[in-house]
Amino acid sequence: MATLKDKTVFITGASAGIGRACAAAFAREGARLLLCARRMAKLAELQTELQDKYDVDCHLLELDVCVQKDVEKTIENLPPDWQSIDILINNAGLSRGLAKFHEADLTDWEEMIDTNIKGLLYVSRVVVPGMVASNAGHIVNIGSIAGHEVYPGGNVYCATKHAVDAITKGLQIDLVDTPVRVSAVDPGMVETEFSLVRFHGDAEKAKTVYKGLTPLHGEDIAEAVIFCVTRPAHVNIHQLRIMPTAQAAAAVAHRKS
Repeated sequence: MATLKDKTVFITGASAGIGRACAAAFAREGARLLLCARRMAKLAELQTELQDKYDVDCHLLELDVCVQKDVEKTIENLPPDWQSIDILINNAGLSRGLAKFHEADLTDWEEMIDTNIKGLLYVSRVVVPGMVASNAGHIVNIGSIAGHEVYPGGNVYCATKHAVDAITKGLQIDLVDTPVRVSAVDPGMVETEFSLVRFHGDAEKAKTVYKGLTPLHGEDIAEAVIFCVTRPAHVNIHQLRIMPTAQAAAAVAHRKS
């Protein structure tokens, strides 16, 4: 198992859910954390928590990954001791709505496309050249079971996660002649803010998503990410799909009454 001590890890969407859990897992392993999100107050809370518990070296970025010029400017102007990024966790992503295609809100479509696809592309395009130049690095894209299946009402969200799957495979091909590794971690149901965001803050509706079963938690996905990045240098985990035991497919789950 490779050590993560003093490795610089850049995590997008780090203020909550899987991103927050990844930050805690990497802090536990002694990594240096470059944390990015739109909600700076949430990031500051996380920084305090992790510094108190792990004495972690942490640098915060208030950044919307959807804005290409801001992404480029922010990453290219990092302090000198934060410019060499060893591991990139492309976690920022969201789902909006669960409407049929012909009834969907176009604003929801735009937000999902901008965040899930363009945000991942913008960040990776700035970070990956540095990894290639330094002959080392690992990119982990947080995908979804929705990148392999399509379910009712999932239309455009599923399309964005299929795109993440394709981008991941493209990166693996394009970087095969370098030591830089690329992995995808694709979970099923994970209880985070995901459903609350999907249903535009409707907490009652969000709760029904996980009713009658035990979903995955952010920590489960974080441990999978740690597994990917701690393999020996000659090993690349191309893809990990993780499901709750009670979920067999995107739209197939066993719920206790």
